Amino acid sequence: MTGEELTPWLIKFAYERAAFPMTMDDGLVEWFQPHRRALLPIEGIHVSHSLRKVIKNEKFEIKFDSAFEQVMRRCLRPTENWISEDFIRVYTQIHHDGWGHCSECWLNGELVGGVYGIALGSCFCAESMFHTKTDASKVALWALVNKCRELGFQIFDAQILTPHLQSLGAYEVPHRTYLRMLNSSLLEKTAWSRK
Repeated sequence: MTGEELTPWLIKFAYERAAFPMTMDDGLVEWFQPHRRALLPIEGIHVSHSLRKVIKNEKFEIKFDSAFEQVMRRCLRPTENWISEDFIRVYTQIHHDGWGHCSECWLNGELVGGVYGIALGSCFCAESMFHTKTDASKVALWALVNKCRELGFQIFDAQILTPHLQSLGAYEVPHRTYLRMLNSSLLEKTAWSRK
């Protein structure tokens, strides 16, 4: 699928086969299917003592789906960036179609953290997150996992394990295991899933 124009249909086709896209340095989109898939426990992320205090104090106002494109744009990085304008266009379309969602942290009317992803069946595929204030992305992720659990999701896909995700409770499963879990989850629907 290298070089194909990104469309909602293509995104759905790929994700249902456990693949996801990334923009390369040359601007072309490549598709990845890692041998091991990172998942976050749908029961909830690991919450440290300090993070628990931030959540309890309600420092951030948590919203869902009020600033999807803004969250995506804030996830852009100065270097090693895999999100392109094409990504922003197609995932924003997916959001308008009802199966792209985000969790946001606001502070004094300013967006300071967020996570976005897509919902297929009872699998939520998280894409990227950002923060401009300490703990804002963690609180957004905590809220998003909890929201997904409440809505009946069975899987919270984090794609590739990083030390940061591991500290929040992420773990890996072999590709074959993930594919089996995914196929089962695609038989179910949630209020956030693709219709």
